[in-house]
Order: sequence, then C-alpha cells, then structure tokens
Amino acid sequence: MDRRHLTTGDGRLAPSDLRFWVVLTLALVFLALGGLFLAAPSLGALIYGVPEPAGLGRTYLRAIGARDAALALYLAGLALLSTRRAVALVLAASLVIPACDLVLILSAGTAAWWQVALHGASAGVLALVALWLAGRGHAA
Repeated sequence: MDRRHLTTGDGRLAPSDLRFWVVLTLALVFLALGGLFLAAPSLGALIYGVPEPAGLGRTYLRAIGARDAALALYLAGLALLSTRRAVALVLAASLVIPACDLVLILSAGTAAWWQVALHGASAGVLALVALWLAGRGHAA
C-alpha cells in the first residue's frame, strides 16, 4: 500500500494520517483536563490522586491545569505545523509529567489504585504514540 500521502513532503503529518488525529485527540484530552483543573480544582484533585487542599493549595492544582493546557497547545501546534518527529520528541519528553505525577502521588500515600493506574496509562499512551510517530512513516 502506498503511504506517501500520510506525510507531507517536508515530514509533517497529513490529515489523511491516523497519527495526526490521534495527536489532536490527545491534545483535546489534555486541554479538557487543563480546563477541569482550572475551573474545578476539587474535582481535579480527586482525579489526580491528592486530597483537596484549602486556600492557596488550590493554586497548585490550577498550575497543573495550566501545565496540561500548555501541553495540549504544544501538541496541537506541532501536529498542525511541524514534523511528526518533532511531535514524537515532545511526546517522549512529556513522559516526565506522568512519571513525576506518579512519584508525587505515591509519596503522598493518598492515591487509590485507579488514580495510580490513570497516571500509568497516561505514561503508556504518551510513550506508545511517541514511538508510533517516530517510526519510519508507517501508519497502522
């Protein structure tokens, strides 16, 4: 099967490539998470795996929201304007986020199994999509 239509001549992802849409979906998920943490920090704390802090502590939850929203914008911008390898690099570098999140919630000792699994799944998805994008241009 001819897959040359999956990337543009300069290595950017084309809308005909499933990976393009997967990256944009990831961006949308992170944008939604960011919005949730910014708008409803108590719900964000529940999802993240830490007890809801009072007062100034809610600011830190909102910082998590800003971080997730920024990641969403990086991913969307790169998917639309840069090469698939640049997107793969940002996704791979972003593995620091769920890895640190896991360390933080595990050290707090307050996370439920599903919260730990959520951060682990986030790391897994980022890693798999980064590897998929870094491949030789094949789409599954």
